Amino acid sequence: MDRSVYEAMAEHDERHWWYRARREVVAALICRKVTLPKDAQLLEIGCGTGHNLAMLGEFGSVDALEVDAIARELAEERLGHKVLSSPLPELKGVPSDRYDMVAALDVVEHIPDDKAALDGIARVLKPGGKLLVTVPAHQWMWSAHDVVNHHQRRYSKAALTRLFEQSPLKLEAIGYLNSLLFPVAMAERLASKLRGKDDANLAPPAEPINQALERIFALERRVIGRVPLPPGLSLFAVASAT
Repeated sequence: MDRSVYEAMAEHDERHWWYRARREVVAALICRKVTLPKDAQLLEIGCGTGHNLAMLGEFGSVDALEVDAIARELAEERLGHKVLSSPLPELKGVPSDRYDMVAALDVVEHIPDDKAALDGIARVLKPGGKLLVTVPAHQWMWSAHDVVNHHQRRYSKAALTRLFEQSPLKLEAIGYLNSLLFPVAMAERLASKLRGKDDANLAPPAEPINQALERIFALERRVIGRVPLPPGLSLFAVASAT
């Protein structure tokens, strides 16, 4: 990702509606779709500034991996111990058969060889261990945001399903999230293209709007993993190691 993305993440990850609401939705998804032992060992790959680590820590003991040195330093402060720097797909130095759950939250779309990425993650999972993935949806929504984040692709539900079918992991659940705001995002994306102004502003909006967007997105925590959501801005998948 561009340096500006990490800087914005460090500045806004405790206040921006997207980070705050997604943590709530992901926590609810883990509760409903991932069965973990009491002493679960978790790994977050691509933890950025560490803004998800406290939430993940509610489910077990957490390790983390981040390739950007500045983001990794902040994540280490939040985690309280060393954050690994080994990139996907090799995950060099990460022990095999170690983790009950790996979280790769908006990470796989950055990896040129996403199949190799899943192969690498499968290696570090215990037998029966779970992988939780989120990725951006709909290639037709490609924008400056994807460029500045160095995305390789956005996914359709069918493409993400095929990716897991080609991996050593067994797909257990797949679906959309950030669905309630999808019509707003589509309208904004269309308006930007019509204006010829496609930027990648990463700052939160004015506080009343920020709070409203957070409340709307966070509502999905009540239904995620219980009923399928209509098309949204992102996809999730849960898969298990055999």
